[in-house]
Amino acid sequence: MNSEKLITLELAYLGTKTKTVRVFVPEHDDGELLPVIYMTDGQNLFEDNRPRQFGCWYTREAVKEERESSGKAAIIVGIHNDESPVQRAKELTPKSMGAIKFPDDMPEHIRKMMAPEGEAFDDFVVNTVMPEIEKRFPVLTGRENTAFCGSSSGGLQAYYTVMSHPDKFCMAGVFSPTFPMLYTKNVIHWTKETVGEIKPYLYIYSGANDRMEQEICESTEAVVEAISEFYPKEKLKVNILPEQPHHESAWAAVFKELLHTFLTQKRSFYTDT
Repeated sequence: MNSEKLITLELAYLGTKTKTVRVFVPEHDDGELLPVIYMTDGQNLFEDNRPRQFGCWYTREAVKEERESSGKAAIIVGIHNDESPVQRAKELTPKSMGAIKFPDDMPEHIRKMMAPEGEAFDDFVVNTVMPEIEKRFPVLTGRENTAFCGSSSGGLQAYYTVMSHPDKFCMAGVFSPTFPMLYTKNVIHWTKETVGEIKPYLYIYSGANDRMEQEICESTEAVVEAISEFYPKEKLKVNILPEQPHHESAWAAVFKELLHTFLTQKRSFYTDT
């Protein structure tokens, strides 16, 4: 039996930078290979002694609980997005999904700073992080064993990355996605143009208990209503909890359901188109 580990990596990002990636490997038997969930905001995923501005997802505890209840577990790969709020929003907002919808009162210098870099982050996940994880850790490879999850801007990025690479990911955890930053018609158009024969499972969540989450909920419902016209119902899970705020505590609770679904759904379900 191999003990659980939380391992920190520093991987090259954008050529001149490095980005912290933390990997939680749960207790597992010799030779046992585990599915993997890649996640944004790795700085908020694990309960430890690191300083944290916001809350925690307690993903390590969620994996342990799932192992006890179903006998199944996953490796969690948390990619840090812990620079300034503007930088975080930039690197988790894809340019190809359309123009940013700036508030009328946003200063011009902030608008200029918000040049989307989501495609670069996507490339980092797929071409740097995933090969490194598959080389160094006991993961089950193949799309049916690989998911991506994020919240807020991370939820938007998870939607983009999984829909862009359905050959690599079977599921997206799209929690409180920042669809209000974009024009709904552009998100829908991009989705229609992107969807191919292989369709990932989309777990889309929103609360509605504060102003930001209310705006997200309205945009999310509009996007979901539109894509429901051409996306398989069995591959689309929508969870709206009006009493929940825009906060890690809400995402931590919903993550448990996503984890359970990802691990207990028959793997053949994810190979269907």
